Amino acid sequence: MVTAEERARFQTAMDRVFLDTQRERHGIGMQKEKTMHAVLKLFENSDEDCHEIPLDGRIADIYDGQRVTEIQTAHLNVMRDKLDVFLPAHRVRIVHPIPCHKWVIWVDPATGEIGKKNRSPQVGSFFSAFRELYRISGYLDHPNLEIELLLIDMEEYRLQDGWGNQGKRGSHRFDRMPLALTDRMLLTRSEDYLQFVPLSLEEPFTAAQLARAWNYRGAGVSNAAGVLRRLGVIRQVGKKGNSFLYNAVEEL
Repeated sequence: MVTAEERARFQTAMDRVFLDTQRERHGIGMQKEKTMHAVLKLFENSDEDCHEIPLDGRIADIYDGQRVTEIQTAHLNVMRDKLDVFLPAHRVRIVHPIPCHKWVIWVDPATGEIGKKNRSPQVGSFFSAFRELYRISGYLDHPNLEIELLLIDMEEYRLQDGWGNQGKRGSHRFDRMPLALTDRMLLTRSEDYLQFVPLSLEEPFTAAQLARAWNYRGAGVSNAAGVLRRLGVIRQVGKKGNSFLYNAVEEL
């Protein structure tokens, strides 16, 4: 759940990134930093002196002396090396943004011409994070690790550098521009993952039924059950056809 203070802080972070002409003077490789990453760093910690801090042979996105905060917009598996180094000695928060309402804008890579904005019919859900959480499932129950999921309205700029359908198939994402913070979920311990199992869900249930309860139709449904089972949030109680059946664990 997002508070009014958090929404205001997110807007301030966007304003600083979009309007601050001095941005390139701060941090390591800031000119190459994607917009979403830059905004989320300022949202998490507005003091740029705490950004890009050398720590234990690595560069922490944010380190305030108390906690390491890493902004990871995709591919959580690349965090494994940093987690191996940071977790034994530091509290670590991974911040992972998820598109809520998204508008796609196509860019001609040759001319830079920007096409019209089209709204994606898909609406994001926290449940979609399991595709990435599965990649670091072995770390999720570490007492020093917490996950912050952010649902964000955004514009996505994509290069028409692929094939077929006017170069849209196999195209590359150029940048993502956040528009608003719509929701937030903080996962600090295994018990927090119980919120992914709705009380209204009839037991026993399959992974597909769990996903439908979240109105989720994307890939990686089995990943959610794998993560929740590993964390002890659900347990396998049988099988129906080719699908495993699960019950929620009431007390962890």
